[in-house]
Amino acid sequence: MEKTPLSVMLVDDETARALLVEQALAKHGYQVVCRLTSTAALRYHVERVQPDIIIIDMDSPDRDTLEHMTVISQHNPRPIVFFANHDDNPDSIKLAIQAGVSAYIVDGLTAKRVKPIIDVAVARFNEFQQLRQQLHSSQSQLAEQQLVDKAKRLLMKKQQMDEAKAFSTLRKLAMDRQQKMADVAKDVIAILEAL
Repeated sequence: MEKTPLSVMLVDDETARALLVEQALAKHGYQVVCRLTSTAALRYHVERVQPDIIIIDMDSPDRDTLEHMTVISQHNPRPIVFFANHDDNPDSIKLAIQAGVSAYIVDGLTAKRVKPIIDVAVARFNEFQQLRQQLHSSQSQLAEQQLVDKAKRLLMKKQQMDEAKAFSTLRKLAMDRQQKMADVAKDVIAILEAL
């Protein structure tokens, strides 16, 4: 079974350089599905084309480019590789990484560096996404546990139950209603706080 090539959106304001980059990408098995000369409508094009990777090749990221990358990273995340031709501002790399760039490469793009750089960027992006999902899951579990604890405290205070009885009451309600404990806890909190 043949592997589908990764699709690339290429943003480069120099046509000749973009053509060389596109040839280097094709040589390594990537398919350029969209080529832009600026990041002005980047979010629109990302939503329309849904590329696997975004490659931006510019002198250095300006404020608008950073904003566009931030919006994409929040709403439609994917690996972003930024090739800067020169950069004498040390804050640019930090700001680009904060905006969601997976790899920031200074001194432009050369054909032999394309594949390893993209491989690293994709790996870093996937690892970051996995960490983000784990964090979100942990935060959700913590929030649910806090609801259950609050409901238990209210049952203990307003219904004169001990902790074990309050917990078993919540668990029985959850089983009877076929709901999650956190959902039952929300209902219990709303009722008991209204009393």
